[in-house]
Amino acid sequence: MKKPLFITTFTITTLLFLSVLANAKKFYQYIRPVSATCIRAIDGDTIIVNIAGVKERVRLIGVDTPETKHPRKPVQYFGKEASMFTANMVEGKKVRLEFDQNQRDRYKRLLAYVYLEDGTFLNAEIVKQGYGHAYTKFPFKYLNEFRQHEREARIRRRGLWK
Repeated sequence: MKKPLFITTFTITTLLFLSVLANAKKFYQYIRPVSATCIRAIDGDTIIVNIAGVKERVRLIGVDTPETKHPRKPVQYFGKEASMFTANMVEGKKVRLEFDQNQRDRYKRLLAYVYLEDGTFLNAEIVKQGYGHAYTKFPFKYLNEFRQHEREARIRRRGLWK
């Protein structure tokens, strides 16, 4: 009677341990910068990438572009242009994703800084060109730089600020 109980307890404990270990490994693999291929842009500030065979939605940190796909909002001014800009910059291209303090948002999207192979910092470029503004609701590593990029885009009347 004791032997089956021991085997059952051991099996359950082992499965729980392996489950925790598997999830920890998955979390760890995204801590460091990772290479990915952009499958498509959903809108100006969200893309879908392939990371080693896993599709992930990625929300660009520090950027907010006009809505085009929001379920409760109409397409906003300059939204299509922002979406097209992002698509032209990254679709079908290899990118490097870097992460900040929070890895995912409430919608389970990865939160990342996106760099193109030539070193272009996509998040910053969107703000510099006026396709979006600095998203300052949450602190992030490049907050001051993005605020400055937005000020310059406004002064130069780029994109949204025409």
